[in-house]
Amino acid sequence: MPIRKATSCANSNIALIKYWGNRDDKLRLPTNGSISITLDGLTTTTTVTFDPALAADQVQIGAGIVSGEAAARVSQHLDHVRQLAGVTDHAEVVSVNNFPTGVGIASSASAFAALSLAATAALGLSLSERALSSLARLGSGSAARSIPGGFVEWYAADQHADSYAESFAPADYWSLIDLIAIVSRTHKTTGSTEGHALANSSPYQATRVATAPERIARCKQAVLARDFDALAEVVEHDSTLMHAVMMTGNPALFYWQPSTLAIMASVREWRAAGLPVCYTIDAGANVHCLTLPDQADAIRTRLRAVPGVEEVLYAAPGGPAHLLERLIASP
Repeated sequence: MPIRKATSCANSNIALIKYWGNRDDKLRLPTNGSISITLDGLTTTTTVTFDPALAADQVQIGAGIVSGEAAARVSQHLDHVRQLAGVTDHAEVVSVNNFPTGVGIASSASAFAALSLAATAALGLSLSERALSSLARLGSGSAARSIPGGFVEWYAADQHADSYAESFAPADYWSLIDLIAIVSRTHKTTGSTEGHALANSSPYQATRVATAPERIARCKQAVLARDFDALAEVVEHDSTLMHAVMMTGNPALFYWQPSTLAIMASVREWRAAGLPVCYTIDAGANVHCLTLPDQADAIRTRLRAVPGVEEVLYAAPGGPAHLLERLIASP
């Protein structure tokens, strides 16, 4: 068999209505649906080379070769693709993020979205966006949301093929800006996969899940109406609900740091003073602050002045995962 190679790029995403907990851990079927924005410029670029001469999969993330659980997770995902294509060749995977990894900026989402697209393209598979989203979900739940672009809804379902994400508004529909206040670059000790498994140990998870459809509807309507005040209210409430579940699980997960709390308090003060800004926090200490373009520079300056903030990343709504290159060569 020839050497088959493809390179793809996928953006990270920020959940406005959160996913936390699975109804099926193996298939990563979420307990509730979610809403997200695909983030332009926060990217994972991944090259997958299937080579019949390889005795095992090889995985490089950033500048280093990885092994153990991280490599096994990539190989397991490649197995899904190999099964779809009916091949057994091993692959070399080279993946590079242009933003901090493992700190609550959805690096696994963009990583497994890019891996899914590159691997399927290398093997000549042409999946629909829906099928590709479902496939990416098997590697990382939130990766389902990094396949489409713009404003995205991910559907909860009991069957693999029915749980996928799709755009409900394009990237240019509403020029929201995500300012990501970096307060920690330390890789979190409890990753999202482990955290999802703890969700049902919280007495508040069932209530969070039961009320999620109402928040999804409110959030979607706020986006479609470009109503920032309505968006701010539901987004901050949903973020707090997810972290309440984390903090009341067994064992409890505390991702917030003092600087996280300082940003949350500051954002609420700024909004009360009339600035269009709200926050949401994924599984980490870093804070995503949503605002409008004409206020982005002012909010960014204010965030940089909060003690403990190391850097503020800037992202607008972005496009879908896309293929950069595909090559078939003789071994």
